[in-house]
Amino acid sequence: MEKPDIATRVPNGRATQNARLTAMLELLGQRGHWSIGELADRFEVSEETIRRDVRQLEQTGRVRKIHGGVCLPGGVLEPPYRQRLRDQADAKQRIAERAVALVQPGMTLMLDSGTTTLWLARALGQMRDLTVITNSIEIAAQVLGHPGQRLFVAGGAVDLDYHAAFGSEPIDYCRQFAPDLTVLSMGAVDAARGFLDFDAGEATFKRSLLPRARRVAVLCDATKFNKPGFVHVAQFGDVQDLVTDRAPPEDIAAAAAAAGTAIHLVD
Repeated sequence: MEKPDIATRVPNGRATQNARLTAMLELLGQRGHWSIGELADRFEVSEETIRRDVRQLEQTGRVRKIHGGVCLPGGVLEPPYRQRLRDQADAKQRIAERAVALVQPGMTLMLDSGTTTLWLARALGQMRDLTVITNSIEIAAQVLGHPGQRLFVAGGAVDLDYHAAFGSEPIDYCRQFAPDLTVLSMGAVDAARGFLDFDAGEATFKRSLLPRARRVAVLCDATKFNKPGFVHVAQFGDVQDLVTDRAPPEDIAAAAAAAGTAIHLVD
């Protein structure tokens, strides 16, 4: 039986729990239910390890335990790219238009593969003298249509769901740049844990962008506040700007204020 391709995501071919959780959710997206025994065999771990994994995922509401196994609670971890692009589309567009104020001609921008950053790439269409670096083929195609903008694309194996490259190749490529502004989308925001996502490969790529950025901005709509996420990306202290469509809950606003993260709300 073919096993999930998790060895390429973690050092020495050993699956960390985050990589295993991500791969488990991918399997559930392909087939809505699996037995504990099947998952233990595929990941080459004990059934008790799988039960612990399932309990953790169940706490986030991403799976539901059934007798002898696990199933989806009626959905997958994240819907395919085109559906994500439609979800909260109005809010994402307004967030992107607000984020344009952070960009000045002559800047070098690093844009991750999120759908809100794609809306930002579209909103920057009239701005010239920009350099854009991205791992997203969707954003790259958008920037190619903008006169006066230079484009650098981080290559590698393209994830067919995210329409973007993750892994060591795009990470190494991006390390040569020192962008004025790195813009990240985010799957979840938590007052205690900071900024989180759902895919280990995507989160690793985002984390790799933080050290070389002069400034980091996160774009996310209000549905991401206190949403469960299990792969850590950044603390509030790593992010200078948070652009969103509604004021965050008090605990998140307090955490942002304590770290010096500016919150920008759409008009």
